[in-house]
Amino acid sequence: MIREVMRIELPRMGHEVTVCDGGEAAIKAIDAGSFDAAIVDLKMPGIDGWQVVDHLRKVSPETQVIIHTAHGSMDEAIQALRRGANDFLQKPCKLVDIATVLSRVAEKRTLTNRTIALEKRLQAVEGSPQLIGETAPMQRVKKLIDKIAPTESSVLILGETGTGKELAARRIHEASKRSSMPFVAVNCGALPEQLVESELFGHRKGAFTGADSHRKGLIEVADGGTLFLDELGELDRNTQVKLLRFLESGEVRRIGENESFHVDVRIVCATNRPLQEMVDDGSFREDLYFRVNTFEIRLPSLRERTGDIEPLAKHLIERLHRTRKVERASIAADAISVLQSHPWKGNVRELANTIEYALTLCDGKSITAADLPDSLGGTVPIPVAGSSDDIWSADAPQTLRDIEMKVIYRVLDKHRGDKPRAASELGIALKTLYNKLNQYEAQSAAS
Repeated sequence: MIREVMRIELPRMGHEVTVCDGGEAAIKAIDAGSFDAAIVDLKMPGIDGWQVVDHLRKVSPETQVIIHTAHGSMDEAIQALRRGANDFLQKPCKLVDIATVLSRVAEKRTLTNRTIALEKRLQAVEGSPQLIGETAPMQRVKKLIDKIAPTESSVLILGETGTGKELAARRIHEASKRSSMPFVAVNCGALPEQLVESELFGHRKGAFTGADSHRKGLIEVADGGTLFLDELGELDRNTQVKLLRFLESGEVRRIGENESFHVDVRIVCATNRPLQEMVDDGSFREDLYFRVNTFEIRLPSLRERTGDIEPLAKHLIERLHRTRKVERASIAADAISVLQSHPWKGNVRELANTIEYALTLCDGKSITAADLPDSLGGTVPIPVAGSSDDIWSADAPQTLRDIEMKVIYRVLDKHRGDKPRAASELGIALKTLYNKLNQYEAQSAAS
């Protein structure tokens, strides 16, 4: 009778409900799909509630387990909590009691999603979300962001590598009504091709080789907040179709599941590639292009706003002092003059590398032109983070992989860490470049 009440009433409260008449049916349902919560009776014929709880903890640790136990059986409730249950309901329970417990589950789910999103954001962050600059091009960008942010419209951010596209996306999120919810950034170019769909949409246990447990996709993690898809142009046509389907319906279906569920996210995309040209040559879907391009923001290159170089340099010095405990230093007029005359193909990211280099070499009081790298004149490149000294050593063993990586790192140095430009010169896909770097770093760490 209680099962029947929940089957009828809980959907009216906005829940999606699966009812099972025993432990065996419950385990089959758990293996076939994913659930935010499971209300489990301990006393069942055949496979009892204890076995169901153990199976849930093994297969779907994210599911919140609520034990349904008889009044007075507190020992069983305590034992269940020790075995991994999250809450319990005493029989006979009222519908309002069930609603209260599920409300706690929903709150915990939101907090969990926020935590996951925050961890990813902290891992990916390359600087403050503050957009530095008072020149006319940057003022136009800021005004446009302030107008767009309160809406629910999708946004496409265009700009060269290193212009601050993720910072702009964060500013949109933080000025929106979703600011208290997750901001999830996804680098589409860095996702392994065979795992893109799983990362975005999630999967259930056993959906493919290596899927040992149920997993939420990043779209689901961003529920209620903003999903930032960086390097959108790197997605293959198959993933483009699935992303378009989600944008049109708002529904996600995890790999290996038959049922879809609704997710409420705002989409902000970014790319340094010419999407309109990709649409023309057939490598990017036109319908997806129009779906993500409700509003378009083009970030100016650093060459277009040289008046912002001095405040940017001072901001970067302060950030290094705050995050890496580097001693503060001023920046001399001759250094500013050199910085303002440089073409900055790597934009703000290249400027950040340059300031870090100069701040390390200066006397700790002031950065002068003499402290700036010779690469500003085109002679000596700044080493790219992640390159290994053993590759550059003439005495190092030169395996085929070492020679390959030596070439890759030299091209990366030439382009000051700009991976899309390096991949283009090397004649390989950007994903291939990411894979080779990841493989080499893993091999170096293991040796």
